[in-house]
Amino acid sequence: MAAVILIPGRKESFTNYSGAVEAAGGQVVFSEDPACLLAFDGLLLPGGGDVEPWRYGMENTASRDMDPRRDALEFAVLEQALTAGAPVLGICRGAQVINIALGGTLRQDLPGHSRAEGVDRLHHAWGVPSFLTELYGSSVIINSSHHQAVERPAAQLRPVQWAPDGTVEALEHEHLPVWCVQWHPERLRGSFAKKGAADGDLLFQAFLKRCQRAAKKCGKMG
Repeated sequence: MAAVILIPGRKESFTNYSGAVEAAGGQVVFSEDPACLLAFDGLLLPGGGDVEPWRYGMENTASRDMDPRRDALEFAVLEQALTAGAPVLGICRGAQVINIALGGTLRQDLPGHSRAEGVDRLHHAWGVPSFLTELYGSSVIINSSHHQAVERPAAQLRPVQWAPDGTVEALEHEHLPVWCVQWHPERLRGSFAKKGAADGDLLFQAFLKRCQRAAKKCGKMG
């Protein structure tokens, strides 16, 4: 049976993410209900604009494209998933949401990591043994399309991958099935695949396998 993945929000806003999950064999459910009564096997928090800085104890110095309603929805759904021990994958903004929810902070502006002339940057990243090294090894080329990043990792999150300048590119929870990547695997697959770069499909496939194992062990959330 296909794993059911919840993406908070509207389908039309996250077609790249739903396409990646479906290509990997999963089923996607969208919801704007903070209670999220729909049953699901895993939660995917996608990329997007910046989180309001007050949520990590800072004034706004460089944050933009903020959406308080989206913040409220994603933090509420994430709290449910963490409480239930459901698998979670955070991508770019989603990784930042997880870090903030668990007590970490962000750097509000980071030169050299945003898109260049509308195209994702590509760069090497290196990592320590983790869910990512099992898929890609200790050194891999990833994409970059962000102007914020983790500054202080939450106590329960372990940084596992870094850019050459030391920027944290991925984290994993010490105890829960929670993965965070600052880069965009949904734009390193299918027609977006880049020769020599990470195959984004591998990450989605691994996440779905984790969701299926969790569903068999604990039953679906609902």
